[in-house]
Amino acid sequence: MTSSSDRSPAVDVQGPKSYEIRTYGCQMNVHDSERLAGLLEDAGYVRAPEGADGDADVVVFNTCAVRENADNRLYGNLGRLAPQKAKRPGMQIAVGGCLAQKDRDTIVKKAPWVDVVFGTHNIGKLPVLLERARVQQEAQVEIAESLEAFPSTLPTRRESAYAAWVSISVGCNNTCTFCIVPALRGKEKDRRPGDILAEVEALVAEGVSEITLLGQNVNAYGSDIGDREAFGKLLRACGNIDGLERVRFTSPHPRDFTDDVIAAMAETPNVMPQLHMPLQSGSDTVLKAMRRSYRQERYLGIIEKVRAAIPHAAITTDIIVGFPGETEEDFEQTLHVVREARFAQAFTFQYSKRPGTPAAEMDDQIPKEVVQARYERLVALQEEISWEENKRQVGRTLELMVAEGEGRKDGATHRLSGRAPDNRLVHLTKPEQDVRPGDVVTVEITYAAPHHLLAEGPVLDVRRTRAGDAWEKRNAVEVAQPAGVMLGLPKVGVPEPLPVAANSGCGCD
Repeated sequence: MTSSSDRSPAVDVQGPKSYEIRTYGCQMNVHDSERLAGLLEDAGYVRAPEGADGDADVVVFNTCAVRENADNRLYGNLGRLAPQKAKRPGMQIAVGGCLAQKDRDTIVKKAPWVDVVFGTHNIGKLPVLLERARVQQEAQVEIAESLEAFPSTLPTRRESAYAAWVSISVGCNNTCTFCIVPALRGKEKDRRPGDILAEVEALVAEGVSEITLLGQNVNAYGSDIGDREAFGKLLRACGNIDGLERVRFTSPHPRDFTDDVIAAMAETPNVMPQLHMPLQSGSDTVLKAMRRSYRQERYLGIIEKVRAAIPHAAITTDIIVGFPGETEEDFEQTLHVVREARFAQAFTFQYSKRPGTPAAEMDDQIPKEVVQARYERLVALQEEISWEENKRQVGRTLELMVAEGEGRKDGATHRLSGRAPDNRLVHLTKPEQDVRPGDVVTVEITYAAPHHLLAEGPVLDVRRTRAGDAWEKRNAVEVAQPAGVMLGLPKVGVPEPLPVAANSGCGCD
């Protein structure tokens, strides 16, 4: 574990240095960026003003390696920063995350103006590596091969006052042929249940009312500690924490999704009626080529059990179109599962080669135009189903947790936005009573679009919460300080429903 002396290099006597973090990829990277921000602030750095766009003393790239063009994107961004660094003595650039773990020395060779390269296992070393690079006037490349400290033991600068990620495991034991994550994040390593619950209780004491349990394969939790029912037990334990109103988790794997987890979801009141269950393909042939250890019948059986136990559950998924060898018949099987499962939303991908994965070397790569045509057919079908499923919400009375920054048009339309228990996004009429992010309102749904709902009538009830108090207190403090920048994503905290036709994220669960 990194010592406090390792994390606290001296800050320039001329004043605190500023930092900016740019985050790419999955929820794990977002959570890691919260830790990186906490580490830098613990070492005396301050966030750069909003819109700094590289005009900071330290710019950190937290990278993703699962897309084919991930390296091109990184080097393009690094190239745009090179002139700024040349004009700004003392500016430092650091590259971490999955691409850093994979490419190591290549980054400094291609972009010699980079000061620090660190991997997924040693994010706690960033401040000391920056200081070492400054003192020695040469790039520092340090890639640990195994986890040095569980990320949740590190300082944190969370982006939300009312909702938080809580990592329960890192790494993955699966061998999916399209995914490079296990090679970069290692085998699964679980936290002790007591440590997880202690973190959740501490967050609730600070005002957080919603947590999302996070893991590369979240419901495999327990395999590392010898308890195959540990995840269901963890969900039930979260139900006993006073003040914790909403519990979510992402992302599970169908192989490990057992009946005890479904029972825990159904029987624990604060576990939300929402499930993100990656499908990837509806074809048994393609699933076998992907090394996905379930088949269509098993997958649809899980969906059927969840709906029986939790009738109002919103189920979302990941789907890859155009995996090597996928035939028209294979693709039709995917469409069949989509029709049967009736997902609320789907996170859809056109297959992209991940360098270093077995699938990248497979024969029968599908032509781009074929993949595009299939992709458009899938999106059109899912769009139709999403709209139909949302229309079924019209007339329901729902409790929403008011969210911050979710509705881009809220200011112009005089609305607020919030999340339903099943995580659907709802735009609502702004009440006369003051309502803060984290507060809870009761509304009636009046209109449905494919990706959001409207509550156009008056708000039926407003419940001010400790989470709203926490947001108000934090906002008051930050108003008195320079505005900060986000970590490279629209928001951190409450995960959004995964949008149809999205092309970001890893989709490798």
